[in-house]
Amino acid sequence: MNTRTTETPTKNGPATAAMVLGIAGLLTAPVFVGGLLAVAGLILGIAALMAAGRTGVGRGKAVTALVTSSLAIVLSALAVVLLLWYANRTQECYRPDSLHEYAQCVRLHFDEN
Repeated sequence: MNTRTTETPTKNGPATAAMVLGIAGLLTAPVFVGGLLAVAGLILGIAALMAAGRTGVGRGKAVTALVTSSLAIVLSALAVVLLLWYANRTQECYRPDSLHEYAQCVRLHFDEN
């Protein structure tokens, strides 16, 4: 007599972890840390989606992780581009003696165009 039972898993831990990383990445994307969290979330989300395909558990969380991680990567890249553009545009203002001089210099650079 075979008393062995086959249980299907009820949890997909990688999907939950990937979703948390994706959301954290999205929330911290403007400070660049989000991009690193999102890359980890994206990789883990892909693995979780593959596991969900085998087990049928955690597909929603894995998809959420992929979407939030992808958005966080895009927002982090956009933040880097905007910071580099701003730094290039105001590079002459980086040696002021006071914050007032810096603000005045930046205003002059943006009012030129």
